[in-house]
Amino acid sequence: MLRPERMSKVSVTGSKRVMDEVIETVHGLKLLHVVDYDGSWAGFEPGDPGEEAESISETLVTVRSIESILDVDEEDAGPSRIVSDEEVDAEIADVRARVNELDDRRSELREERREVDERLSSMRPFAKLGIDLDLLSGYDSLETRVVEGREDQIREALSEAEGIEEFETFAEANVVALFVYPEEGHEAVLEDALVGVEAAPLTVPDAETGPDEYVATLEERKAGIDAKLEEVDDELEELKLDAAGFLLAVEEQLSIDVQKAEVPLSFATTDRSFIAEGWVPTSRYDELEAALHEEVGEHVECEELARVDYDEAAAGHGHGTHDDEPGDAGDADRQPAAADGEGEPAEVRSDGGQTRSMHGDEPPVVQQNSTVVKPFEMLVQAVNRPKYSELDPTIILFLTFPTMFGLMIGDVGYGFLYMALGYGLYRFFESPGIRSLGGVAIWCGVFTTIFGFFYGELFGFHTLSYVFWQDIAGLSYAPLEKGLDSSFALLWLVVSLLIGVVHLSLGFLFGFVNDLEAEGIVPAYLDNASWILMIVGVWTWVFSHSASASKPDFLFTVFNGDPVSLGFGGFSATVGLAGVGLFLVGMVSMIAGEIRHEGPMVGGLAGLIESVNALVHVVSYARVAAVLLAKAGMAFVVNLLVVGAYQDDAGLHFLDASTATAPQGAELMFPGIISTDAGLAVAAATFVAGALVFVVGHILVLILGITSAGLQGVRLEYVEFFGKFYDGGGENYEPFGYDRTHTTE
Repeated sequence: MLRPERMSKVSVTGSKRVMDEVIETVHGLKLLHVVDYDGSWAGFEPGDPGEEAESISETLVTVRSIESILDVDEEDAGPSRIVSDEEVDAEIADVRARVNELDDRRSELREERREVDERLSSMRPFAKLGIDLDLLSGYDSLETRVVEGREDQIREALSEAEGIEEFETFAEANVVALFVYPEEGHEAVLEDALVGVEAAPLTVPDAETGPDEYVATLEERKAGIDAKLEEVDDELEELKLDAAGFLLAVEEQLSIDVQKAEVPLSFATTDRSFIAEGWVPTSRYDELEAALHEEVGEHVECEELARVDYDEAAAGHGHGTHDDEPGDAGDADRQPAAADGEGEPAEVRSDGGQTRSMHGDEPPVVQQNSTVVKPFEMLVQAVNRPKYSELDPTIILFLTFPTMFGLMIGDVGYGFLYMALGYGLYRFFESPGIRSLGGVAIWCGVFTTIFGFFYGELFGFHTLSYVFWQDIAGLSYAPLEKGLDSSFALLWLVVSLLIGVVHLSLGFLFGFVNDLEAEGIVPAYLDNASWILMIVGVWTWVFSHSASASKPDFLFTVFNGDPVSLGFGGFSATVGLAGVGLFLVGMVSMIAGEIRHEGPMVGGLAGLIESVNALVHVVSYARVAAVLLAKAGMAFVVNLLVVGAYQDDAGLHFLDASTATAPQGAELMFPGIISTDAGLAVAAATFVAGALVFVVGHILVLILGITSAGLQGVRLEYVEFFGKFYDGGGENYEPFGYDRTHTTE
């Protein structure tokens, strides 16, 4: 689980006359991750695509264009089918002609409708006025204009303007018609008068009828266009139903044909021979070799060049060990095979002991995780896919993220809801990313339920505490509490810090393994083990009785009877001093590592400053306790509003729904919405109101649980844990081939 699947680099060499058979065989296996030839071999050139590649690509573009016009998607697919070239040529031409005709008609109707809408938009203001259009223009002595604006502002401006002898306005809503008679010797007075007034001019349309009649005519025309558009859409929908399955099958078959036709571009070729290189999982190399031998026989040579070990990939060599007797490649570059005069490949041989290989020596990555763990690969890949040489942290993410999430939320009711939500995402969505998210949600729900069981909580109520832990298990209360009214709050703070110590140390341990394989023991120790020594050392001192007078008492009591009895009351002062020594050894080693990277001045100062993070980064995990208490408080407040609560010497208790009275000697905190002994009508109304508050409140808590506990957990994984060892950047394993869904062979 911590390592990707082991990969082998292979070479397939043969005569060009069998290249098509080799391509068909390899494509059917969907096993070889093809490496592109980089043009570095003398006498070899990248291969040419098949003669039919261009025409296939053009047809594929046509099919996708038709699918776009018809709005075809995967849900429209029918049963899988065999697609022949004759069927493609004949039916695609017919479908394209019908689609183009309907699409052209639809485009023309939409353009006509757009023009009608524009004319309606320009005519409606004049219809509001109710004035015939011929009365709004064509005067010799009057200046007229129709504007959008406030009539009172316009009249005020006209009354104060110079050169106007008389004016009149007609307004409806915000549309104003202006008629101005200028004084003798004045012209264009209306334009000057409206300067500074918010009045947008409207162009008087050219129409022979009145505005109302003209608008009615346009509306009728628009309705006719819409009816025609609906007819065209119905015809396109009918065509879609008839052709969708065929189009999807053709698109898939053409995509496969394009794949096969263009893959020679990745080969190294001469006039008579070709070489293809790539990666296969080591465990399946024999399958590739056997299939090629069965389909092509002796006309092709399949050779295992290298089985790449993780430590060699980390060191950047790119060639692996040759255990289990893979093909002889050596540590140098492989010399490509020659072809004889008949076009048959000559024996694969080395030239003077030197071998040559294409570029691409970093193997692609196939993460090896069980079905249970696999959904968490999505969270890892959100950062980046692990390199072949890196440890895969998916299993650690699976163990830690749901645990921290469950610890923070811890409620059986919420746990079942998270599981239901996760199942819905996993069951009803096809997207791999959403399905993976559903798997993560299911596991978060499982751990939320487990912790909720030990907290004894069901939607914030302590129902399980009474029903199981008291009545069945015989305990006075649940084994754990959220900490709202007890020293459990301090316990969760200490637990959060311990989680931080373990989580960070594990991250640096991963970094140590990665660097050990890539650079050796000394760099691995200086850059990683030194931090483990510092973290363990400083926190050993924190939990020791060394200088205990300056430390809070709860560090020594939370596991020693208040609130749980594990018999740990802190390390001795001697152990604490040993922790200080461990911290100093780690700090000196870490500073030496910084000096190695940055030089004496910068590295030494940076190391001193960075050493504080052995304390600070662990304290960052206190957010786990903070979210735990916050979520508990939010659920408590919702329930407090609904049923009310009281407090006595034993702590907080929710009221019985039938009464708003606290027991004698207890303090009533809040009576609750539904805790009433009023009449039936009032009780019914308060019950409905309380139920509404309960449902909405807990939905909000549920959602905030995702945004707070989820995001804080992800932050601790990405920033604190991944940041200690993880680079990522591995290449995805993409074998040459195609998963058919709409076609069959």
